[in-house]
Formats: sequence, structure tokens, C-alpha cells
Amino acid sequence: MGYEWLALAAAFLWAISSLISVHPARHLGPFSYSRWRMGCTAVMLTAMAAMIGGWGTVNASHILPMVLSGFIGIFIGDTALFACMNRMGPRQAGLLFSCHALFSAILGYWIFSETWQLAELIGALLVFSGVVTAIFFGRKGASNNDWEALHGKLAIGLSLGLLAALCQALGGIIAKPVMQTDVSPIAASAIRMITAFAAHSLFWLSGAKLAKSQQPITAKIFSITALNGFIAMAVGMTLILYALQQGNVGMVALLSSTTPIMVLPLLWLITKQRPNKYAWFGAILAVIGTGLIVS
Repeated sequence: MGYEWLALAAAFLWAISSLISVHPARHLGPFSYSRWRMGCTAVMLTAMAAMIGGWGTVNASHILPMVLSGFIGIFIGDTALFACMNRMGPRQAGLLFSCHALFSAILGYWIFSETWQLAELIGALLVFSGVVTAIFFGRKGASNNDWEALHGKLAIGLSLGLLAALCQALGGIIAKPVMQTDVSPIAASAIRMITAFAAHSLFWLSGAKLAKSQQPITAKIFSITALNGFIAMAVGMTLILYALQQGNVGMVALLSSTTPIMVLPLLWLITKQRPNKYAWFGAILAVIGTGLIVS
């Protein structure tokens, strides 16, 4: 499977996970939810890496970059994303998070001198335009629901979403050189998750109010959180690392930024509100752009 399809598969898994995250993230709070999610995922990936012999591919030079990637991209980035989602809902948070493609493309060109062919560039512009159109204008004509409502100040929500996007881009940039070696993506992903969970645990042990659960965790909330961790992080994020082994940072980030497009039909199923013409137009642009890229 080419890196393009790996990135698209990750985007689809992230779309599913973003929707099933809404209830547990609001129940526990962003820090507590991320801590439980990272803990479950770290256990899963550690076991998976051991079963396939992935730990034998890791050497000392891989550890620090992956620790930094995990701290910035997951501990800070993921927590900021869920805090944004709690304030703005999954669709609007998705728009802001999709900016990580732009950040990644700029950083990839600046650091790795990555260039795109004409067809890829046209496709990239269509995908990004489609994502922005579908999400930014997708709310017009739709009735309000709890997942669309703004909770708190808009400026804080915007800042959190852009911080999440920037951290996601930086996490990919830092991981890229390691992923060009023979390291197992599953073992590399496990290092990132262990780092994020350790950082969350230290923050919780500090007694900080933000780290505490807003409500007690229940068996149902734990099950949803563990499932989300498996879908989005154990599988989705590992697919991104596989994609980084083959493709450039900007293109992988661009294709994975189609998550907001994939959220639209899923939201339609859940809220029973059909996306408007802007959403469909944006989706068509993104599909055409993606076709140009993967072909």
C-alpha cells in the first residue's frame, strides 16, 4: 500500500475517533481524557512491538527524537486538540487542526527541501481548498446542536486548535529522520505514546487542577476511551509513521488533513442534518485533489 493510502486510512480512523471522543472528553476533561487514552494506547503498542520484535530495531539514536516527537505532537498537541473540541465541537476543531498540513508543508520545504510535482501541487491546493470550504462554510443553513455550539471564548478555542495543528506538524517533522531508518513504526509509535503518558502522569502527580478528572471515570467511559486510543493512536498514528517512511512530510500531512471531510457524512448519520451545498462542493474538490495526488 502506498503512503498516500496509508495517510488517507489514518484520516478516516481519526474521523471516527473524533466523534466517539466527544462524550468521554467532555466527561473527563481534556487532560484526564488524554491521560487515560495515552495510557491504554501505550500498553497496546508496547505489547504489539514486543510481539513482532519491533524493539530490536530501536537504537539509542532513535529514542530522543521520538521522545520529543511524542511530547510535542501528542502530549501538547493532542491535549490542545481535545480542549479545542470541547469548546468548538469536532467539525470546527477539525478545520483548525487541518492547518497542520500547511505548517508541515512549509517546515518540510524549509528543513528537508521537499518539493512537489505540478500535479501534486494542484491536487494539494484542491484538497486544502476543499477542506476549508466544507468545514468553514459547512455550517450555513444548519440548525444548532450541542456539537456545533461554542463553549467559552472563541479566541481561546482558535488558539488551542492552531496550537494542536502546529504541534502535530512539529511532531511529524521531528519523527521523519528516524522513520527513514529501519526502525519499526510500531515501536517508534510506542515510544511516542509512552512519553505522552509519562508527561500526563507527572502533570497529574503534581496535583494541578487541570489534570484532575471533571467527573469520575466509569466502565463505559473507559471502554470508549480505550477503543478510541486503539483506533486513532495504536492504528491511525502508526499508519502515519509508516507513511512517513515513504512520503514527504507535507504530502502525508495534507492527505491526513482530509479528516474533516470524512467527518461530514458521519455527522450526518449522527445528527440527522444533511451537509449543505458548500460541504458537498468542498468534498468534491478534496476528492478530485486526492485523486490527482494518489494517481
